[in-house]
Amino acid sequence: MAVVVVRLSAENTTLLNRIADDVFDGPIDQQQLAAFVTDPRHLMMLAVEDDTVIGMASGVEYFHPDKPPQMWINEVGVASAHRRRGIGRALTASLVQEAKTRGCVYAWLGTDQDNAAGQACFGSVPGVDSPRPFLLFEWDFESQ
Repeated sequence: MAVVVVRLSAENTTLLNRIADDVFDGPIDQQQLAAFVTDPRHLMMLAVEDDTVIGMASGVEYFHPDKPPQMWINEVGVASAHRRRGIGRALTASLVQEAKTRGCVYAWLGTDQDNAAGQACFGSVPGVDSPRPFLLFEWDFESQ
């Protein structure tokens, strides 16, 4: 069966009842899911094959008083058994297209420097600029 990319919405959250291993970092939290799908600034695309979610990509449309809207692509995950089939690329491209449709002037994501597969995937999406290194600062409140 073919892989279909669909946008997660309040009407199709039952798609998340069947998820392949290692698509998400942990189990779906129903409260977080409800908050996610009711916030129009949050966006998730799902790759579905045989009624099972085998990939996902999430993004957040954000804006600032001195900037037009942008799309931050937060995370892309594809089940290890389904990698190297263009699914991550299709998911990323669908977020980029949705960003354009929403009127965002810019979309971006960051990945680890040693993530060769991610770099190849993201670099293959049409229209991408050359990657630039940057520093990431994190505050982990759960470990403090």
